[in-house]
Amino acid sequence: MPHVALAVVAHPDDAEFQCGGTLAKWARLGAVIHHLVLTDGSKGTWDTGVDPAELAARRRGEQVRAARALGGSGDVTFLDRIDGELVSDLATRDLVCEVMRRVRPDVVVGHDPWARYRLHPDHAAAGRLCIEGVVAARDPWFAPEQLAEGLEPHRPGAILLFEPDVADHAESLTPADLERRIEALLAHESQHHTTHLPHSAAAGDEDPYEAFRRREWTLAEDAGTWAGVGLAEAFHLIDDQL
Repeated sequence: MPHVALAVVAHPDDAEFQCGGTLAKWARLGAVIHHLVLTDGSKGTWDTGVDPAELAARRRGEQVRAARALGGSGDVTFLDRIDGELVSDLATRDLVCEVMRRVRPDVVVGHDPWARYRLHPDHAAAGRLCIEGVVAARDPWFAPEQLAEGLEPHRPGAILLFEPDVADHAESLTPADLERRIEALLAHESQHHTTHLPHSAAAGDEDPYEAFRRREWTLAEDAGTWAGVGLAEAFHLIDDQL
């Protein structure tokens, strides 16, 4: 159980969807939870009449509320790269490195950059930035100007990659942890009709929000079955190359 954890994600709501229960569990047990969101989320709608700048501002507020719903007491940092245009370049990597050196996480959680058949380009780029940011944060000759500003190198103890190509680690959840994940997801109100409700595929007259809750429980139950526990989230663990 980390004392400090950092979730590095491409978009607002990625952390809640993929590791929200784990972050809620760690927060419940006393960890400080930080979020680093790399893009502005400005393309996260199917409504062509929405102003992208207004959507980005709205999603900022939703992400902060979601982080607090998980019990997170740490920073929620936004790099505001344009949604859909994220790349693993040196300038962005240095900013990720800076956040890691500032908040000094025991565990970093992020996208698996090696997952096959990944559709969204931002997710692959965010995974690369997470991994490369860890390397940069630990080694003093990466972004050495940060050391002059008082940010010392930092080496986390583990990386957990969600939506993994190969899962080899699970974090067990309590029902309360899962309910906090659902509460945090529902804080992303702008996404209800883009990602939440359509993916729930409610049938007949079932309330779409109940279908969404049922989907989230099923996902956690399936991961729990794989892990041999009741409820879980699955990851790939890197802790021997750091």
